[in-house]
Parts: sequence; structure tokens; C-alpha cells
Amino acid sequence: MNIFLIVIIALNLIISFKGFNDLSFFRKYEFHVGSIRAGEQVRMFSSGFLHVDIAHLAFNMLTLYLFAPYVISGLGSFTFLMVYAGSLILGNLLTMALHKNDYSYRAVGASGAVIGVVYAAILVQPALEIYFMPGYIFGIIYLLYSIYGMKSKSDNIGHTAHFGGAVGGYLITLSRVPEMITENTQTVIILALPIIILFVMAKMGKI
Repeated sequence: MNIFLIVIIALNLIISFKGFNDLSFFRKYEFHVGSIRAGEQVRMFSSGFLHVDIAHLAFNMLTLYLFAPYVISGLGSFTFLMVYAGSLILGNLLTMALHKNDYSYRAVGASGAVIGVVYAAILVQPALEIYFMPGYIFGIIYLLYSIYGMKSKSDNIGHTAHFGGAVGGYLITLSRVPEMITENTQTVIILALPIIILFVMAKMGKI
């Protein structure tokens, strides 16, 4: 397994388990709009390594483990790190933009970074299958579930970050390999659709 992937998974495990057993640590580093607007910018990054529970952590890390090798083999370790970090930050920037006036909004999870890797992997390998379904179908279902999570607000998972992360993985990958636009046009268009849906819904005030 790639050393960068090992380090990322290890950090998620260590920081998440620390958060599971130390509520003050969890509260100090989670995404919290009021605290971030007060100057605690570290939460924009640290929240991406905390998780709500073991199931949330396991799903994100398993998804990352399954999709990351396609990005690493197709684009290299450096671009993989760019996609992961860029998607994490962009996911939280979008969350901040959409919830900037909700000072009590809280969220955690590596989902933004992970969906960015998922998007990059599907662009690199359009024919890949995961969880017994085509990769692009999984990516779309993942984002549509996020719309539901954003609207229901029934948990502490950073559903909004999923979309920012998808945008990050999408744009970073295409910027690194722009020929994908002409070589895999259908996949590029399909993956853009749920992102467009989000922004239309946000513009209409439906989220």
C-alpha cells in the first residue's frame, strides 16, 4: 500500500479514536461555524480527521482504501495528496459559505476529501466497479444521499463538505489531465450533474 495512503488512514484512525474518548478534544477541533468565525481556522482542516462514530470512520476509510489506488496509479502520489487535501479544504470552504450565518452549525468527517478521491478515481478509470456497481453510479448515489443529509440535518456528519470535495476532486483531476474532457466526455458530464443540482438547489434556497 502507498505510504501516503497509510499515513492518511492512520491519522484518521488516531485522531478519530481520540475524539471518541475525549469530548473536549472533539469539541475543540470539530467544524463549528461560530468558532471558525471567531478565528479558530485550524478547525477547517482538523475537522476532516474526526468522525461521528466507528461506522462513519470505517465507511470513509474503506471507501478511501478502495478508490485511492486508482488515483495513485493513474495520477501519482503527489496529485493524490493534492486531491485529498484540496477536496478537504474546498469541502469545508463550501460548508462555511452555505452555513456562515448559522453560528451553531457543527460537522466532522473526511467525507469531503474522500468523495474528491472517488471523483478523481472515476475520472481516471471510468469503467471501475466498486461495491458491485459502476463507480460513477456509486459517486452519484453518494452525493444524492448528501443532499438528503443536508436537508434533514439529522446527524453531525459534514454532508455539505461532500459537494465541495467532489468539486475539488473533479477540478483538480481535470486540471492535471485536461485531455480527459475529450477522451472521457460522457463520464465528465455525468459526474458534473449532481454538482450542478446542488448549486441550483442552493440558489433556489432549497438547502
